[in-house]
Amino acid sequence: MSTLISGSIAYDYIMTFPDSFKNHILPDQIHILNVCFVVNRLERNFGGTAGNIAYTTKLLGGSPVVFGALGTDAKDYASWFEKHGIDTKYIVQSKDKLTTSAHITTDKEDNQVAAYHPGPDEESLSLSVKDAEGVELAIIAPTQKDVMINHALQCYDEKIPFCFDPGQQITALSPQELMGAIGQAKFLIGNDYEMRLIQEKTGWDAKELLNHVEVLITTLGEKGSVITSKLGILEIAPCPPQSIEDPTGAGDAYRAGFFWAYTKGLEYKVCGQVASVCASYAIEHYGTQNHSFTMEEFGERYEKTYSEGIF
Repeated sequence: MSTLISGSIAYDYIMTFPDSFKNHILPDQIHILNVCFVVNRLERNFGGTAGNIAYTTKLLGGSPVVFGALGTDAKDYASWFEKHGIDTKYIVQSKDKLTTSAHITTDKEDNQVAAYHPGPDEESLSLSVKDAEGVELAIIAPTQKDVMINHALQCYDEKIPFCFDPGQQITALSPQELMGAIGQAKFLIGNDYEMRLIQEKTGWDAKELLNHVEVLITTLGEKGSVITSKLGILEIAPCPPQSIEDPTGAGDAYRAGFFWAYTKGLEYKVCGQVASVCASYAIEHYGTQNHSFTMEEFGERYEKTYSEGIF
């Protein structure tokens, strides 16, 4: 059985700024903001929400089905997917647009400034969930908002349980669109800031959200995550990374780990712990799809974290 992942597929241009953004922004002059951050590192990486989640899902031995779009410069990314055994059957290739791109700059305090070009994201509207065979779960990750709404509705109609992950598209979705998609989902995931935005936009507090989804998953960065359902609240500790290189993509690795574990029938607490371990691997590597592990290595890290009383 497979996990359908609808989201963006992007080239990520990841940069490191060796100082703090706050040292170069004058609060009283914000109305005429004109800043230039000279970075000391630049890399092009394979990224995008669907690409990142699919990559870690595959590392875990899962079978991701990617719903997304590539542009006229698709060759490198398509070859990357092929190298890692990720099915490209349902990936649309645009005839006239470049692939989606994200330009992300991270300062020394892990603050980020990003610019995002959606490229051919909207062309994923041509993809239909009912055409994908053997799907037991879906993740609707950030991409063009009409694609998210459409694929969420299709999953609901096909009775495929899914996680709604509005992320960076919360501001683009109207309150009615946001409430509609949440009401169709089984899971809702976001970081603590995103959850506050969702609550503000819908007017639903955490208690009310649980009248519309079964599970709320809130990621807290270095503080771990919280899984909330009507059964109670589970606090998941972060798995300590061996080094901290780049936080970009850790959230997508978390999602891959959580829902891979869920498809294995594991309880929510263990799903969160597996997700935490996946995120630790991503943090240790610059970029979003540069981490790797064998299942033996993964198991050893999980057991070590558990035996040390962290989990």
